[in-house]
Amino acid sequence: MGRTAGMFEPLKGGGAAIALDEIEVSILRSLAVQLLELIGPGAPEPDADADPLAVLFAEAGQGPTERPADPALARLFPDAYGGPGTPEGADRARLDDWSAEFRRYTENDLRTRKREDALAVVRSLDGLAADGGGEPSRLELTGEQPLRWLGALNDLRLTIAARLEIAEDDESAALFRLPDDDPRKPMVMAYLWLGGLQETLVETL
Repeated sequence: MGRTAGMFEPLKGGGAAIALDEIEVSILRSLAVQLLELIGPGAPEPDADADPLAVLFAEAGQGPTERPADPALARLFPDAYGGPGTPEGADRARLDDWSAEFRRYTENDLRTRKREDALAVVRSLDGLAADGGGEPSRLELTGEQPLRWLGALNDLRLTIAARLEIAEDDESAALFRLPDDDPRKPMVMAYLWLGGLQETLVETL
């Protein structure tokens, strides 16, 4: 028995496949493009003629140190220290300093990786052959593509959760019972749909 339409299924030999109609392709592509715009540029491409070791030392410690003001970006690039589970009475100033130092050395690379994940989604969707009959198109993900998609789907859900003010440890079930005329309803439906895609993609890996 096959999976529910619009969900991932395993490919023989590894990878994952999914059938997407034109609306689903359009929504996924639009969300991935918006994610790219939100993330912004990552680390600059190194000069091909430059000494790699010199580039490494030159770029070290050049990232931002401040936590992003945008709640969605703060969810995508959280502090390394002082999050949930931090013991009461912990030295907050020291944790903030450690987080700033960690962010300085890692955020640019993390931003680049998240951009590459979102770009992988856009490119694979752009590579689908248009079907004049309106039938769903079959997308096959192989190699590193499933992991790229998994990263992007997770980032999209984190972003939407931030916009809906869903806490990391609370799914806020009340949001899922919103009336159809609530302006948040489409975002909630996208959040749930992306969760289904993410769950079935994980099952194939």
